[in-house]
Amino acid sequence: MNTIKRYLGIAWILLGPLSAAYLVKTAIVEISAKPETNTIIQWLVITGVFLPIAAGMVLFGYYAFRGEYDNN
Repeated sequence: MNTIKRYLGIAWILLGPLSAAYLVKTAIVEISAKPETNTIIQWLVITGVFLPIAAGMVLFGYYAFRGEYDNN
């Protein structure tokens, strides 16, 4: 089970930047398609909330890969 946790840690480490890149790409496309004030504010709030979550995914994956969540 500890080996599975470590491999899933690698998956979390990779999933964090991929999801952040997809979020930023989508925000840029949506803002450039409709450059209204409401759209800009909406996407700034969405990215402001979800980018730290993506950073937390990387941190969680790092600790899982290091074995911090292994049972002693």
